[in-house]
Amino acid sequence: MTGRTAEGDPQEELAARLRLLQELSGLGVRALARDTGLSSSSLSRYLNGQTPPPWPAVVALCRLVKRDPRPLRPLWERTSNPLPAPPKSSRQVRPLPRNDLPRDAPDFTGRDVQLAAVLAAVDSHRAVSVDGMAGVGKTCLAVHAAHRLAADFPDAQLYVDLHGFTEGREPMDPDSVLRMLLAALDVPSERVPREGVEQLAACWRSELARRRVVVVLDNAADAEQVRPLLPGAGESVALITSRNRLLGLDEVPPVSLDVLSPRESAELLARAGGDPDGRLAREPESTAEVLRLCGHLPLALRLAGARLRHRPGWTVGILVERMAQGASEFDAEFSAAFAMSVRQLNRPQARLFRMLGLLPGASFDEYVVAALAEVPLRSAVAMLEDLVDAHLVQQPTAGRYRLHDLVHQHARRAAAEQDPAAERERALGRVLDYYVHAAAAADAAMPFLSLSRAASAGRPPAELPRFTDKNAALSWLVAEYGNLLAAFETAAAVGSDAHVCELPRFLRAYFARRCGTTHLNVLFERSLAAAERLGDPLQLAEAHSDLGFARYNAGRTAEAAAAYEAAEQRVSPAADTPGGAEKGQRRGYLSWDAGHVEEPLELFRLAGKLYERAGSPAGVAHAAASEAWAMLQLGHREEAARRAREVLDVPHADPAWPPALTARITLGVAIAHAEPDEAAEHLHHALALARDDGHLHNQAWCLNCRGVALRQMGRYEEALASHREAFALLDELFEEHWKIHFLNGYGETCRLAGLPEEALRLHRQALELAPRLGNRYEEALAHEGIATVLDGTDPAEAAEHRAAGQAVLQRLSPGAH
Repeated sequence: MTGRTAEGDPQEELAARLRLLQELSGLGVRALARDTGLSSSSLSRYLNGQTPPPWPAVVALCRLVKRDPRPLRPLWERTSNPLPAPPKSSRQVRPLPRNDLPRDAPDFTGRDVQLAAVLAAVDSHRAVSVDGMAGVGKTCLAVHAAHRLAADFPDAQLYVDLHGFTEGREPMDPDSVLRMLLAALDVPSERVPREGVEQLAACWRSELARRRVVVVLDNAADAEQVRPLLPGAGESVALITSRNRLLGLDEVPPVSLDVLSPRESAELLARAGGDPDGRLAREPESTAEVLRLCGHLPLALRLAGARLRHRPGWTVGILVERMAQGASEFDAEFSAAFAMSVRQLNRPQARLFRMLGLLPGASFDEYVVAALAEVPLRSAVAMLEDLVDAHLVQQPTAGRYRLHDLVHQHARRAAAEQDPAAERERALGRVLDYYVHAAAAADAAMPFLSLSRAASAGRPPAELPRFTDKNAALSWLVAEYGNLLAAFETAAAVGSDAHVCELPRFLRAYFARRCGTTHLNVLFERSLAAAERLGDPLQLAEAHSDLGFARYNAGRTAEAAAAYEAAEQRVSPAADTPGGAEKGQRRGYLSWDAGHVEEPLELFRLAGKLYERAGSPAGVAHAAASEAWAMLQLGHREEAARRAREVLDVPHADPAWPPALTARITLGVAIAHAEPDEAAEHLHHALALARDDGHLHNQAWCLNCRGVALRQMGRYEEALASHREAFALLDELFEEHWKIHFLNGYGETCRLAGLPEEALRLHRQALELAPRLGNRYEEALAHEGIATVLDGTDPAEAAEHRAAGQAVLQRLSPGAH
């Protein structure tokens, strides 16, 4: 061994020297790691030049093959003490554009004709679909082409797996995919439509039209799944892969892949296997048998080559024997490579690999794996790292893992053949337990309603993610949203009603911030059906109440009232104090929207007493804030302000805590006429908190109330601007029913600001919407607003509307108005 050092990268040179030491040892990576006392994952990184090794590791490798380590010391010092990086510029650095593309295959082989066809189709049509059988290299080709195109599309390089052919889960729906893609482009949530694939697709096309983006849409199920995801005007491009020919996409040219030719297969096997000593050339018959067993499929060829690369002591004949054993066992050409890879694992690792096939979601983290295998968290992490080293598990980002869909199918099939059904059932049950309890922990960290309950389905796992604040909880919910829905569907499929009943309950806060109400209603409908099958009165009452909550938020007030009544028929408020308190709160909101006056106030006060009896100070504050708001609507400004100040005096770590936000808005409106400066400060603070919290409905509420307060101060132009901003947000939410709370107030501001036609239009819009939603009080206010506008121009019609409004109020609360 000499002390020659490289003129180029010293780390790469040192890695090359270490690989020579490995060749001298004649050992594979695992055996070499064992004999030197190093971890196999660390040693692999040293040999590949990914990480500089510590000096004791270099010494251990040299001593194993009886070589003097001292000549390597200067080279090692250069890798360990690189030249300092140039000083950072004081100028602000713009964030790099999003790049989600998987790593380009370093052994990409052949496909010259197909690659040229893909690039030509992109150039002419800005989209291309690559189709072919499983394992044929569709994703590899699309990703390789995307890397070639990346320089010409600098705004973003995106990748999404559509799961069109993932065993055990439904293909991703375009709604979810569009939301993921818009989030990847950092589109502000207030610009993302809340409902409707057509609106989301239009938003996506609009964003692409002003950018240069390349997006890979991998594993499409059919043309209908992909069509909403295609670019429209502009220069962005899409590369689609599917096992089916997407005949419905007439505007997208197809490129079909077949298996590799024998020459290309041999070249890929040689490149994937390294083959520094010419083993393949010395054993042509065995090499041909490897190609046959792999079915000339790139994925199987790469797995077979990896076995040769990490087993320098093997002949190609030994590889054939191992693959043949796997082929006979699993009766599939490319399953042989998977089976052979699994056989290199120890028993716990092999068991975990098989269990990973049971996971219902796409990517996963170490916490759910620990629950799945019922092992400590650190053991799960260690085994996952071993599976990553064996190329059986992928790690697309730090802390997230995934299985290629073919590997997932193999793991699932292996579990069905090797593990007892009872053991698989218990493992899947632990996964469902984990997702329910983890979702409950995240929900508790981002308080949405007055009371957060613990999950009762199944057993809590030994370890859960720690959510330090609501932002951490929201980030986890965003990352796990697809898995949570997959867990819900899996629970429904296997008849686990306890999980189906509970899981949606812990997603309400997430849905309030990121999703519309339609999906939430569907989930709670299915949750109610599960509760009915369980037959537990408390669960059934909760399910009816939750469905009422979803119905109310969707503007379906009559159905909400029926659901709340059904909840009370099963469990009276007194029999379930915490649940009764929350039901009272919800009934209060519903009663107010129906136009009742005294009943909501009584319900909020009853809820406060029940919360106090249950020992829930947060619940008491929530009820008090609602009571203050109701007093304000009844015109009791001083009482409302006093109650709101009491709520603000309750200490809480989160300044955007719902009771405090409600109290701050109430106080701002209540004192606007008497203490305008303090009122403006409260409303400004409330709006800032709502924006920081990312809750669009609350932002619209704050803006509208600020408009009302500014109107009372006589600042009409500012009031109009605030109302308009509120309605712009509501338009983006695609939930028209929320406007009923704001139309009449906006109309009154327009009237006083000298815009009678605009005021009349808003009041008439409220009059049209209110009866449909069952909001009789806003209906009465709309009649009165129209009458007030028309008093000077059409007294007869004004009188008709005023009488109609009084009649509505009289029917609601005789003698109260």
